[in-house]
Amino acid sequence: MTPTDSTPLSIWNFRQLSHHELDGFGGMGEGLSIQMAKDGRRILWCAHESAPKNFTGIDVTDPRNPRMVVQTTLPQPHMRSNSLEVVGDMMTVAYQVSKPGLQPAGFEIFDISKPEEPRSVAFFDCSGPYSRGVHQLWFVDGETVHLSAGAPDFQPRNQNDDQFYRIIDIKNPTKPEEVGRWWLPGTREGDAEPPVKRHEGLADTGFRVHNTNVYPQRPDRAYLGYLDAGMFILDIADKSRPKVVAAWDNSPPYFGFTHTVLPLFNRDLLVVTDESVLDDAADWPKLVWIMDARDETKPIPISTCPMPPVDSFRHRGGRFGAHNLHENVPLPTSWHSEQVIIGTFFNGGLRAFDIADPYQPKEIAHFVPAAPRGSPTKSIQINDVFVDERGIVYTVDRHVGGLYILEMDF
Repeated sequence: MTPTDSTPLSIWNFRQLSHHELDGFGGMGEGLSIQMAKDGRRILWCAHESAPKNFTGIDVTDPRNPRMVVQTTLPQPHMRSNSLEVVGDMMTVAYQVSKPGLQPAGFEIFDISKPEEPRSVAFFDCSGPYSRGVHQLWFVDGETVHLSAGAPDFQPRNQNDDQFYRIIDIKNPTKPEEVGRWWLPGTREGDAEPPVKRHEGLADTGFRVHNTNVYPQRPDRAYLGYLDAGMFILDIADKSRPKVVAAWDNSPPYFGFTHTVLPLFNRDLLVVTDESVLDDAADWPKLVWIMDARDETKPIPISTCPMPPVDSFRHRGGRFGAHNLHENVPLPTSWHSEQVIIGTFFNGGLRAFDIADPYQPKEIAHFVPAAPRGSPTKSIQINDVFVDERGIVYTVDRHVGGLYILEMDF
């Protein structure tokens, strides 16, 4: 299938350059990363939301004419490769299985020096009787992979709490080695601390880690979105003994599932998202929070990014609410901004906010595609976003829509 164009339901201050349906496998996850190949091509690597496909490489050198380079298949139908990252010619890919105990569950390292022929270098096994493997990974320095993962020796008190923070050294990429781990005290069998108090009257989505961001500006800090436990800042100066610096939790009265923590170092701010996980906005509100982090031990929410009226989107199909952000990935192929925040909102599309005044964020652009052909929700479900250093925006649909490529007009 050749790339196709589509007419969005609504577009403001973005320009759509192209749309690629990824040969009919357009259900995309939360992994977008760009490689500058040795021959000068710019390859966008995309993780799929679910089987049968693993990852896809797209030549986006000309963003108006994206071309598929490679598309791979998962070894088992019970797997998903929701997350990936690229540094140079090395790619790491997360593997999560549908039920604890299944295999293979962990992450794989690939040599992508020949983009058409990804070559497996190593597999780090995270499977076990209580483990579903790796949901998300963060890999930006070429040496360390930060994981949301289970482990063969980790038995949660509640199965919903099966994934915790693990730090893996891959300086020798053929022999990955764990060098540190941290979990919320009270969530593991054998912990001295009492069990955590479950959310009452809300969806119990788990006290487990999701995003595990670490930046070169503060290599001794990890910024964790910990779902129903809120967010944590950890001191990882000694990777073998992470320590809590700060915690913030908004649920209850909100509905949990804290997803992403994006630090804006030059402004002493944090941007925090809570993911919508229920259809018809049943878990509304799911918001993008702006937090004052001048005292990193006591982050304080000062505003949220404005959203359109929930009743305008609640019944369009599928989810509506916050999810992912462009995370200022510290690589040369990534766009960086501490004033403009770009995030995904499922059937609310892609939205950009100016936070020059962090107390009064303003929406400055949006892109809401029409429902893709064959959409099970009869709506778009924009899932992830990445912006390259040229200001080209790549965003993907969770179910069938594939890849949309935009440029900013603001």
